[in-house]
Amino acid sequence: MTAATITSGLRIVPAAALDLRRPQRMIERSAMVNRRTWLIMFSGFFEPLFYLMSIRVGVGELIGDVTVDGVTMDYAEFVAPALLAASAMNGAIYETTMNVFFKLRYERLYDTVLATPMTPADVALGEIGWAVIRGGLYSVAFLVTMTAMGLAGSPWIILALPFSLLIAFAFASTGMAITTYMRSWVDFEYVTAATLPLFLFSATFYPVSSYGQWAWVVQLSPLYHGVALVRSANTGEFGWATLGHIAVLLAMTVVGLLVAAKRIRTLLLK
Repeated sequence: MTAATITSGLRIVPAAALDLRRPQRMIERSAMVNRRTWLIMFSGFFEPLFYLMSIRVGVGELIGDVTVDGVTMDYAEFVAPALLAASAMNGAIYETTMNVFFKLRYERLYDTVLATPMTPADVALGEIGWAVIRGGLYSVAFLVTMTAMGLAGSPWIILALPFSLLIAFAFASTGMAITTYMRSWVDFEYVTAATLPLFLFSATFYPVSSYGQWAWVVQLSPLYHGVALVRSANTGEFGWATLGHIAVLLAMTVVGLLVAAKRIRTLLLK
């Protein structure tokens, strides 16, 4: 690959995404601000946890076992990995939507940040990085709970952690990109309107085969790919489809990051 080819390839990448200097400073700031509000930090972790507990002690007993790709498992064991993926999504989405919107539109934090040697790309990647950390904390807490409840079906469940970080990265990048287009708090109704169906209809509570001819619609959900990854880690069953799920989330991450960096630059330096 020649230098000219590399240069031509870089031209399609927004300049804002390449101008990175100190994104870790945004992460440090977020850690300092949130060190006394850890309970609020974990607020999005409790919703999927309550779902899991209700299934473990109630609904799961009524449904019994579920067979997926030839593997038979307890219903709670089937749902738990999906809720772990949902925890990673929740942590990332909550951080890069409402919190970022407040900093951008009301607190005007980023205007102050850009008065320093930091760049819009630093702001975008720093905030996304903190959202990934938040999603990762949700995932670790949920995985510990899941293991304590006896729902870890394979030693490969340890791979659920890097998979969860990938899920968080994908949704954090996309969430921040979407937030840059929001004009008021009313717009956050669309966030709920999008994430709730993702949570309910990403093969979270039912196997894809249960959707019949509509299974292809489920597979369009980005959370579905995260659920499939974590579920594979829990069963220890991997295949070529695993690479496909990873590729989808990586593509979502890259596109979201590029759009977020470009939009932050447009909004703050116009």
